[in-house]
This record gives sequence, structure tokens and C-alpha cells, in this order.
Amino acid sequence: MNAGLLVVASLLSAPSGVAVQDVGKADELGFVPPAPGSYVLQHILRAPEGPVLDVRGQPRRLSRFTTGKITLLSLIYTSCGDGSGCPLASHLLAQLRERADGNEKLRSRLRFVTLSFDPDNDTPEAMRVYADGYLSGRTGPPWNFLTTRSRRELVPVLNGFGQDVWMAVDGSSEKAGKLPHLLKAFLIDRHGWIREIYTTSFFQPLVVLNDMTTLLLEEQH
Repeated sequence: MNAGLLVVASLLSAPSGVAVQDVGKADELGFVPPAPGSYVLQHILRAPEGPVLDVRGQPRRLSRFTTGKITLLSLIYTSCGDGSGCPLASHLLAQLRERADGNEKLRSRLRFVTLSFDPDNDTPEAMRVYADGYLSGRTGPPWNFLTTRSRRELVPVLNGFGQDVWMAVDGSSEKAGKLPHLLKAFLIDRHGWIREIYTTSFFQPLVVLNDMTTLLLEEQH
């Protein structure tokens, strides 16, 4: 939903140790989000298909993680040091998962996915360690952490999502731990349709939860 959102400036420490911006409560957003079910989320495009690896190194199809449940998927790389980028995305997914854990209907119908776009460094083991920082001692809907075998397998997935990532041909950007990109997260319905795309300014838990609930109500009709 395209409404101006206020990012609150208070800072929290994410498991990665990078300071990230906290998110606002309803009275801090600067507007009142529409009630769930009072609006329609358009079918934007199909979530792409492609081979991925889970944290155990098992090959999977991405569609296994983008169909069957309402899914919130973010694209990150674990060494990102931009507090308004990947650490913020993972921090917000953790907040949303915690909030959804208190809603029985949402909890059973949701899934969270974090997919790395740095296969050279984000091995399945690296993703497992990264996941532990967010999952250890916490409960909530499933949260899957994925990577790919190679850039060759990754690029069609990135293109399918419309996620721009600058990668040097010689791999120097990855070696330097810098992959310039625009933060994006994708809300996907259980049929594999992307229904909303969030960027930094529009990625607020209250708004995303309302969108998730809107999809849930849509499924019930």
C-alpha cells in the first residue's frame, strides 16, 4: 500500500550487531493504516522459480517456500553493514514473526523467508549461523533461511523479483563485502503471487500485518 510512512529514529541492536532503525507504533506512523479487508492488494507478478539450498545444504525449489502459505520474503546478504538495509529487513521480519505468534489464525497461515543474494560467501552453514541469531529461543511461524549454489542460479531469481544488486564481474564487490542494492521485501499469497513490495520507507510492521490479514480474509471468501 503506497502511503507515506514515518521511520522512527530510535535504535536497536540486531543479532548481527548492526544498529537498525526501530519501527513506529500506530500513533507514530503519521497516518492511520486502512483496516484489514477494507482494500484489495493487486496481483503484481508471479514469484520466480529456481533452485535454492536450505541451511542443511539440501537442494530445494524456491516455490516450496513461496506457495501454500502467505509468505513474507526478504533478500539480504549476511555481511551487509548498512543499518537501513539487510539488518533492518531481518530485524523487521523478527518483529513481525513475534507479533504474528500472538495471533493463532495468522501463525498457522504465515511463513517468513530470508534469501541471500551472496552465494559466494553465504553458504548454507553461514545462513545457519545467521538464522540462529534470530531464531534461538524464539517461537513463531516458520522462518526459512536460504541461499543458492552460484550466481548463475541466483541471477534469474533476482531478475524475477526485480531486485537490483550491483555485482562486479570479477567478484571484487563480494570479496569486499559490499553489494549495493535497494532493500525490498515481498508479500506473496499462497498461490505464489506477489501482492505487495515493500521498500525501506514503506516497510512497517503495522502496515505489513494489515496486509497479511487482508490476504487471510481474502482466502476465507
